[in-house]
Amino acid sequence: MPTREEVLAALTQQGPFELVVDESAGYPLRVYKNAPQSFREVLIGSRAHGDKTFAVYGRETLSYAEHFRKAGALAHYLQKAGVRRGDRVALGMRNYPEWSIAFFACQAIGAIVVALNAWWTGGELAFALADSAPSTLIIDGERLERLREKLPEMNLKAVIVARRGGAGSGGVDFEEAVGAGADELPDAEVGPQDLATILYTSGTTGNPKGAMATHRNHMTNLMNTMLGGMVVRMVAGLPLEADPAAPQPASLQTFPFFHIGGLTGLYISVAIGAKLAMMYKWDPVEAVRLVQEHGLTGVSGVPIVVRQLLETASNMGADLSSVIGVTSGGAPVPPDLIRRIGSQFQQRAAPGNGYGLTETTSAVIVNSGMDYLMRPDSIGRPVVTADVRIVGEDGEDIAEGKIGEIWIRGPNVIPGYWLNPQATEAAFGGGWFRSGDLGYRDPEGFYHVVDRIKDVIIRGGENVYCAEVEATLLEHPAVRDAALIGLPHPDWGEEVAAILQVRSEDLCEEMAEDIRASLEGRLARFKIPTAVRLTDLELPRTATGKILKRELRQRYFAEPARSGEAAHA
Repeated sequence: MPTREEVLAALTQQGPFELVVDESAGYPLRVYKNAPQSFREVLIGSRAHGDKTFAVYGRETLSYAEHFRKAGALAHYLQKAGVRRGDRVALGMRNYPEWSIAFFACQAIGAIVVALNAWWTGGELAFALADSAPSTLIIDGERLERLREKLPEMNLKAVIVARRGGAGSGGVDFEEAVGAGADELPDAEVGPQDLATILYTSGTTGNPKGAMATHRNHMTNLMNTMLGGMVVRMVAGLPLEADPAAPQPASLQTFPFFHIGGLTGLYISVAIGAKLAMMYKWDPVEAVRLVQEHGLTGVSGVPIVVRQLLETASNMGADLSSVIGVTSGGAPVPPDLIRRIGSQFQQRAAPGNGYGLTETTSAVIVNSGMDYLMRPDSIGRPVVTADVRIVGEDGEDIAEGKIGEIWIRGPNVIPGYWLNPQATEAAFGGGWFRSGDLGYRDPEGFYHVVDRIKDVIIRGGENVYCAEVEATLLEHPAVRDAALIGLPHPDWGEEVAAILQVRSEDLCEEMAEDIRASLEGRLARFKIPTAVRLTDLELPRTATGKILKRELRQRYFAEPARSGEAAHA
């Protein structure tokens, strides 16, 4: 069997994944010579998938041919409404098929999609709209209700409303804008350096920043992902080309499309002709039904979503044998979850993890297959286009095995933040993106993330990395979810506090003590939480799966434990 390095070298020297060096930025970048130039090319290429199913939503289905015709018609409509290359179009709705149609319609004419967080309140939506100043708004009925009072102030060329429901009047119905469809796209020039998207970062403090990404950023991500899949096949000794008689690849989409993970899943599916199952909101029972009914081959989501899917399938005795890949990301992936994937699927389904941020246009360090089962605490190795450094506080590279900040450079790194030059310089100055994550590189070249810089708890001068302690807590059979926070302490500076989700029958002082006791001998004593709150409620998270630790601090430590919680201190 060839090694991973041998396969990568062969695939990137010639053919569709050939790499060349581009020094136009003032430093060398490895770029794909034969990558698509834009999302417009991806949409045009999707015509080859014809009548294959593109989307499943509830009991609705949409073919690739229908998707192309509707995207083409909407592209014509937007052009006639005055939307031009470089104009921003705000897109805000749940994971409906219309989201994809609207996204590719905008990309077909060179407009920049401002992806609005569908979980935002009216005020939060209004901030992003004021910041990005879009010429057009494409939303669903829920967002229409939240923004109705703001619309007259926005001077929009068009407002297009999908899935209006009971939201009342205002704007043009999506189906009216799409009409009977179109066989061809309108004329437009779209280049690799043109901006394609503005995705607002999911910061838990302050206003979010608009991360600008070019078509080349996204096309690099697309090629990296496709290359990664091919490498896994070749290393495993599988045929280079998939069996044309095999069932259509099909995946469950749980990441929201306004998140880089969800957007990546969307356009990769379009590029390879996969079936995409969408959900109104996360429901593990519905997810199991979709996997079984449609023979889904892949599942991706934040760790808590993957954990709930596995637990629900186990409790239902459901057959998930069609699944051959389970990918988790968006938040630190506990090693116990990877072991559970390997065990529950009897190692038939390959686990995968992609480390990346909105600013790196999704995954730039990946771990998958047997590598991941053997090293479940690692995020893996960099993709071929990315350079990664571990940097100390002085800005210099530090020794192997030592913890520092992860810095990243490559054609997948975005040019900066929308109308925010100071934040751009702070994060991207010198060509290296400063991730804000702490990690290290081991002697075998595998990378590990230990925490966010801002989340490190400093107890008595010792660093406590939340991800490490949370992963160890999740090894306890009673713990369903875990979060660590630092609390002020008069002697130690900070003390380590844990909020743990357990079953309602486990809400007791004895369980809190048992969980703490399970950490003895596995963690240094200064890392073991001295304050514990147990709850049977789900821990609050952002739409992209990050735990809202500020909210946890206010909810569980600003006042005595409430009914439904057990405390240990």
